[in-house]
Amino acid sequence: MISVRIAGGVLIAGMAAALVGCAPATERPTTPAIAAVASEHPSETLTPLFQQVLPNVHGKTFTSATVTFPPGAEAAPHRHGDAFVYAYVLEGTVRSHLEGEPMRTYHQGENWMEQPGAHHVATENASNTEPAELLVVFVSTTGEQLKTDDRHQ
Repeated sequence: MISVRIAGGVLIAGMAAALVGCAPATERPTTPAIAAVASEHPSETLTPLFQQVLPNVHGKTFTSATVTFPPGAEAAPHRHGDAFVYAYVLEGTVRSHLEGEPMRTYHQGENWMEQPGAHHVATENASNTEPAELLVVFVSTTGEQLKTDDRHQ
């Protein structure tokens, strides 16, 4: 299984396609993991599950992944380009703050979505002792970077 640290916005759709190879959901990629820049705070780890160019929506790609937050971890403020994003809490509790909206807390079994172009001001594990995990789905422009941290824009 591939784990990709997404601190610094290093994962792009094309890179994920190369890693995942658009394998059927029952197959798992065998490519080595990609290292990323370490940060001063624990950050999230993204593990691609499936990626497929959408045959009926020209220029768009579907990507699913799990995002794991160790206790106390937080993501840098970021954007997902013009991707539509859906997040579902598999484990733990996550706080999410989209620009123009209040900070919200999501528990296991809850979900949210982000419109294309949304600015994700904060995403963090609400616990300092328990991990949290999300299932995240992106519908993005094929080849577009899936996450860009503010400090890298």
